[in-house]
Amino acid sequence: MTIITNNEFETMCEGEKLGRGLHSGSVVALYGGLGAGKTAFTRGLAKGLGIESAVSSPTFAIVNEYHGKVPLFHFDMYRLESETELFDIGWDDYLDRGGVCAVEWSEKVPGAFPSGTIVVKFEIIDENSRRLEITGDLPC
Repeated sequence: MTIITNNEFETMCEGEKLGRGLHSGSVVALYGGLGAGKTAFTRGLAKGLGIESAVSSPTFAIVNEYHGKVPLFHFDMYRLESETELFDIGWDDYLDRGGVCAVEWSEKVPGAFPSGTIVVKFEIIDENSRRLEITGDLPC
C-alpha cells in the first residue's frame, strides 16, 4: 500500500490507523532517513494503541516503553553497529513481552525481524510531503 502524506499530522494519522489494528506481538519495521517521519508515524501508532503518553525518539536510550492496553516498545537503531547489539539489549525478550515493537532505522538490523513484520518505508518527497510504502501482514 502506498500513501502520500502532506504534513506531519497526516503522517501521524496514518500511524494511528495502523496502530488501531495492531495486537500483542506485532512488529513494525520503519525505514527512512533523518526527518522522514518515522517518529511522527510512531506517535500515531501509540495513539492508535490507546497510549496517551508523549512519544519521543529513543535515539540515546535505544528503546522507550509506553504502557497501555497493549504496550509499545519504540526502538531506535541509529546508534547500533550490528544486529548483535540489538540482541544484547534483549530484543528477544521484548518480542516475548506481548507488546508492539516499532523499530526506527530498521535498515541497520535487517535480519532481526520475525516473519509477519510490517514494513513501512518512508521517502521524502519535499519539505512536508512523504511517500509511505507499507507492506507485510497488515491488519484488516
